[in-house]
Amino acid sequence: MIENFNVAFCGLCCSECGSFKKGKCAGCHANEKASWCEIRKCCQENSYLTCADCRIIPLKECKKYHNFFAKLIGWVSRTDRSKCIDRIKEIGSEAFAKEMHELKQMSIKK
Repeated sequence: MIENFNVAFCGLCCSECGSFKKGKCAGCHANEKASWCEIRKCCQENSYLTCADCRIIPLKECKKYHNFFAKLIGWVSRTDRSKCIDRIKEIGSEAFAKEMHELKQMSIKK
């Protein structure tokens, strides 16, 4: 990953999050308080940078990715992390982070 760009395991671009920019959050990869996140646990156990690296199960079938909490966050924030993962698969994590930085968004909107 390029310096100051941080893409979460689930596909959100942490470096465009207000909390990350203000230094209140270290981002998904460095945030040890996020041990509750099943997506993070799975990616760490399988040495994935993001869910885009997963070859175990298609993303649309993954219950860890499509859990109630994740759906609620997506609904409230009107974001589509699945589209983010698809975009990361297309162009890679660094290019995705640059793209989100240029758009000043932490996720692709629904």
